[in-house]
Amino acid sequence: MVTIKDIAKECNVSIATVSNVLNGKNKAGEDTRNKIIDAVERLGYKPNKVAKGLRSRKTGTIGIIVEDLSQFTVPNIVEGITRHIEQYGYKTVLTNMRLYSRWADKWFNNEDMIDELLNQTLEELKSVMVDGIIYIAVHAREVKKIPSDLGIPAVMIYAFEQNPDVVSVVIDDELSAYEEVDYLIKRGHKDIGIIGGREDNMHTRLRLKGALKALQENGIEQRADRVCYALWGKKEGYEAAKLLAGKGITAMFVMADRMAGGVYEYAKENGIEIGKDLSIVGYDDQILADYMLPGLTTMALPLHKLGDAAAKILISKLENIECDIKIQDNICRIPCAFKERGSVADISKK
Repeated sequence: MVTIKDIAKECNVSIATVSNVLNGKNKAGEDTRNKIIDAVERLGYKPNKVAKGLRSRKTGTIGIIVEDLSQFTVPNIVEGITRHIEQYGYKTVLTNMRLYSRWADKWFNNEDMIDELLNQTLEELKSVMVDGIIYIAVHAREVKKIPSDLGIPAVMIYAFEQNPDVVSVVIDDELSAYEEVDYLIKRGHKDIGIIGGREDNMHTRLRLKGALKALQENGIEQRADRVCYALWGKKEGYEAAKLLAGKGITAMFVMADRMAGGVYEYAKENGIEIGKDLSIVGYDDQILADYMLPGLTTMALPLHKLGDAAAKILISKLENIECDIKIQDNICRIPCAFKERGSVADISKK
């Protein structure tokens, strides 16, 4: 590996002169500077960022901790992060904890299972002297994953971090669900069924809160028999649709597109035409939503924006610059984007 000493020898100058040129200090003449730059390019010299970091206490590297890279939400969040930080010359080190691969669903209600693995991960990132950390959770919940003595700035994505020094960047599930149910109501639907995910899941609770708020503000009775809970999958959506059938429901708010796929299947088997006999709105805007017939009206998760916002917040701390991200009570909430397709009938004029 070519070193700064090799460059100095090649150019017949001191190591200090090479160092000054590489660090932008104008202490060498133009001819010397050009000779050094030519040697750097010709010999393929690459500075040791870690060694440089020992002197400057900055390595220009941000650590990204992912709970599980296999989840459909994660890649676009990472893209949002890297797209922003590259503008400031930062690179990333990504660590995938692979929680689903290791333990399937067993870790859901056992944060202690994660913490030992996380502590190892944090130590590894600190050993390579990352300047800051962004932690990407795979579902919303209250957590305390970032230790108060970490010593470097950190941002949490998707979950609600309890460390008061850490900002959490999350989806505005309540507002987005409110907008979807309000959309159904404005199209004449008053008998609305709701299919949620896991009952104890924070996404479910927040989306249900927004949905019920829309019903209440429009003077529509909130009926418990209009709400079913499932496990986020197609099969569970099918079973929930079966439970809600025969109750005079004209529209359904389904909290995940995969569950909505089960509703579509139930409707097809029972001669119910989506977008005419039964209206449906989903949530997530997974690729299958556009392939359904008719296309599923849904909410697109703001994944790139989550990553972008987290990166902006972290960079503002690292570079000591102003941040234009709205933060309230240490939380940055980002709404989803409404995707209107053909799954909702307008019965307001009937």
